[in-house]
Amino acid sequence: MAELAGRGSSERGVLNASRERPARTVSGYWMLLAFLPLLALGAALLEWEPGLAWAIVLPASLFLLSGFYTLQPNQVAAITLFGDYRGTDRTAGLRWMLPWFSRHRIAVRANNVISEKLKVNDLRGNPIEIAANVVWRVVDTAQALFDIDDYKRFVLVQIESAVRAIGARYPYDDIEHMETTLRRSHEIVNRELREELNARLSVAGITVDECGLTHLAYAPEIASAMLRRQQAEAVIAARQKLVEGAVGMVETALHMLSTKKVVELDDERRAAMVSNLMVVLCGEREAQPVVNAGTLYQ
Repeated sequence: MAELAGRGSSERGVLNASRERPARTVSGYWMLLAFLPLLALGAALLEWEPGLAWAIVLPASLFLLSGFYTLQPNQVAAITLFGDYRGTDRTAGLRWMLPWFSRHRIAVRANNVISEKLKVNDLRGNPIEIAANVVWRVVDTAQALFDIDDYKRFVLVQIESAVRAIGARYPYDDIEHMETTLRRSHEIVNRELREELNARLSVAGITVDECGLTHLAYAPEIASAMLRRQQAEAVIAARQKLVEGAVGMVETALHMLSTKKVVELDDERRAAMVSNLMVVLCGEREAQPVVNAGTLYQ
């Protein structure tokens, strides 16, 4: 029963959601052509029948004038009649409709928002600072105007929530490059942030065209400690690569000496050569050769 009740409430929410539809309006230029003869008639009647002009022509002129409105490019008007939504006019220029219809203008241009720097704990619990740039626009004017109290403020709140969610979903960095991280996986993080925002803003008739992180850093209280940690991890990783390479080179050298029979090496000579090669290959300083005038065993 609870499941059915939840499903029913969800379906009612979908049914009650506003959806944009075209409004029935008229080109203002055609109505302007009809208005000009009315003015000429009014001017003529003022001379011959002033009372008729004031009684008929003037109210008719005021009626026509009150129906004119203009729309700029990328600007639309949501039309309502006594609170009832009757459609959206998306045609730019001079427009006309019956004066008792109300017009709510709204811009559908792209908007650019840079969020504030937020402090979030990443996947490993490290406090980080994160901010994002989001390009959004209104695609459904009915939802933006009638389903949300203040759609611009709604966008700002949802951007903050989505940035926090993405910041906590991944670690800041991974020295071994085995995980998706905020610092290195820009395409993945930006794509998931856009998907998160579109899912959150769909109820307001808003879509996100582009987004990306603009600021990413450790919080000041741990920045120095994390820098030392990154340096230590980098040194360890470099040493590991150096040792792996040195072992491979020593193995290759011993194999070639044995295959080409350059010298016969017993276990003690082999151990001494391995030690010397490892010191030469892994040492930070240049090797200082020592000439042995005797034998290996003296």
